[in-house]
Amino acid sequence: MTVQYRDGIEIHLSDGTRVVCDADDPDGDVNVVTHAHGDHYPEGEATAVCSQLTADLATARRDTPLHRTTDDRIELVPAGHVAGSRAALVTDPDGTRYLYTGDVCTRPRFYLDGFDPPEADVLVVEATYGEPGYAFPDHDAVAAEIRSWLADTEAPVLLLGYALGRAQKLQLLAEDAGRDRILATDAVRRVNAVVEDHLDVSFDARPHDGVTLDAGDALVLPMTSGRIEWVGNLADEAGAVTAGFSGWAVDDSFKFRGGFDETFPLSDHCDFPELRDLVAAVDPERVYTQHGSAAALADHLTEAGHDATALRRNQLSLGDF
Repeated sequence: MTVQYRDGIEIHLSDGTRVVCDADDPDGDVNVVTHAHGDHYPEGEATAVCSQLTADLATARRDTPLHRTTDDRIELVPAGHVAGSRAALVTDPDGTRYLYTGDVCTRPRFYLDGFDPPEADVLVVEATYGEPGYAFPDHDAVAAEIRSWLADTEAPVLLLGYALGRAQKLQLLAEDAGRDRILATDAVRRVNAVVEDHLDVSFDARPHDGVTLDAGDALVLPMTSGRIEWVGNLADEAGAVTAGFSGWAVDDSFKFRGGFDETFPLSDHCDFPELRDLVAAVDPERVYTQHGSAAALADHLTEAGHDATALRRNQLSLGDF
């Protein structure tokens, strides 16, 4: 039985079954997709254990089918990250329970419940914010601050967040704040439509194409580094204020790297204290950390008494020899 990081996370069960999670080109005996962010679902047509919402989102975002299947050995647990996200609880025939979180958040937010960690023998946990410096302020306080800023800013605002996740939350915040019009790109509106089909939530964003921005407008845009110059030009033309939303906003450098006028620490991930608490709740015999600050989180967990290892891509185990 081994856990490895190759193309995705591989869990090798005692009967020889390979469970492959969040791979670009999944080739496991069983494949798992935790959510529909581009670095977690296949590049081509595939079949995987996932939520139906994740399958529909992935299919809509790339126009390439992701087919949902199930497996009796895998229980999907709401991960609290984005709409449709699920952690995978994998039960080996020998009784060992493996928990692969994918990206995860234990804070309830808007229409999402927080992740409720089940007990497991082996935990594979993300470490995006796996260092002590990353401690987010209270979510409700951050949301209230954003609403207040949106209500008090007369100029048009450009709100930047991932097309799946923060973009939907930003639309709800802008609506709550009473912005005159809410607009979004086609990429954001395509995600909106799928989420609305599955969850009890609605988004009233109008198409952005060809619309001149006026005072009181809020335009929600996907956050991608390649669009920084385009966003800057749009802001200059419209006299708009730009705002970025991310857990990285706890660091002042995020504002300057992105060229934002305002930033807010609105995140869809666990912060460091929440990751530490998640591990304690799962109470595993062994922890593997992956993504982000994997080595730093593993070191902190080891100091706290856990048997923790940072996964490195294509790292070999004794079973490979």
